[in-house]
Amino acid sequence: MATKQNNTEIFNRELGDFIDQSPTPFHAVSTMSEMLTEAGFTGLSEAEEWSLQQGGKYFVTRNGSSLIAFVAGTDSLAKTGIRMAGAHTDSPCLMVKPQPELLNNQYYQLGVEVYGGALLNPWFDRDLSIAGRLIFTDKNGQLKQKLVNFDEPVAMIPSLAIHLDREANSGRTVNAQTDIPPILMQAQEKQDFQQLLRERFLNDGEQVMDYELCFYDVQQAATLGLKKEFFASARLDNLLSCFVAAKALIEAQTDSTSLIVCNDHEEVGSVSSVGADGPFLESVVERLCQADSDAANKARVLGSSLLISCDNAHAVHPNFASKHDNGHSPLLNGGPVIKVNVKQRYATNGVTASLFKQICAAVDVPVQTFVSRSDLGCGSTIGPMTSAKLGVPTLDVGIPQLAMHSCREVTGSADPQRLTAVLTHFFNLTGKLQVELETE
Repeated sequence: MATKQNNTEIFNRELGDFIDQSPTPFHAVSTMSEMLTEAGFTGLSEAEEWSLQQGGKYFVTRNGSSLIAFVAGTDSLAKTGIRMAGAHTDSPCLMVKPQPELLNNQYYQLGVEVYGGALLNPWFDRDLSIAGRLIFTDKNGQLKQKLVNFDEPVAMIPSLAIHLDREANSGRTVNAQTDIPPILMQAQEKQDFQQLLRERFLNDGEQVMDYELCFYDVQQAATLGLKKEFFASARLDNLLSCFVAAKALIEAQTDSTSLIVCNDHEEVGSVSSVGADGPFLESVVERLCQADSDAANKARVLGSSLLISCDNAHAVHPNFASKHDNGHSPLLNGGPVIKVNVKQRYATNGVTASLFKQICAAVDVPVQTFVSRSDLGCGSTIGPMTSAKLGVPTLDVGIPQLAMHSCREVTGSADPQRLTAVLTHFFNLTGKLQVELETE
């Protein structure tokens, strides 16, 4: 028991370090790239020809914010199909506007735009920093880009005192335009934000051209609870799944072609060149099929494949249990959750759910199921979009969590390692993943 607990603690420290180092999708892809490189994966460029070797390990990125990694199996794609696990690199946050400078009552603030369906109240009274991608010209006028991170608290969004808003605990709403611009400092006049960036991150002769920056909470990931049964962090949705998928692919000893895809822009609909509704995964699958001389056509390969879309699920909240459907109230530390929706907001069907249950049983991991109340809507994932674009059998699963879309989220400390074991076993399976139709 002690060894198992120690392994879980080590795993969660690695998970926490990954999330802490990944305040933006750009940083998440950079951190995953380092993980994969250290594990023997070779980076590829979409702009170049690929010469894939059987058993080779590779990864490719697009826009610096989406990543696909794969092991080119020794077995033919026609025999095994492709084992796929998917996640997304983005999380709800506050993005800095292009001309953000504000000066109100001698407070220097930045205008922000809400990215995704963020819970805004938790952003108040937090120690905030700024990170993202900076585009600049060097002294020769050449366009370049770099990842930047202030890496320390530089801003805050103070709450309004209850003395000035007696309805704060009963009727306060948050106006995304006027209530949340963070305060960076006191000033007598507006400061040029690009000048601040130049002084902080660039050398002489280099000029800021543009940026994609967001605020983030600097509080680090932590294990908590009287029995250390909870794990809290920013961006659990969905960097947890990115880490788990990458870890599983690294640990797998597979003869089948196995792949992870971590898309950007899920939180805003996935319609982009790097989102799940774009061509990134399809183009990589096309290249994998072309590289396999024994492969059947792509449609036949995908028909023998399976995609496990991993995106965190809603755990039952003890103070709001009525928000869940009876019988579908996932618990923290109760195992991964199969997500079902008849309107196809999730891509799960009876066949793909059954395959996943078998995989979990093989590694002694419990399984839960989530269905929204019939009078409530639900979110969606990369699963339905990817399934629709590729025609690949798909299911949606996720680690149960609380406080989804807050800047500080909570999950069970045992479940991330469990899902890693499930995905590792999934990658290691041999043969086609199909359920035969019984005929009389």
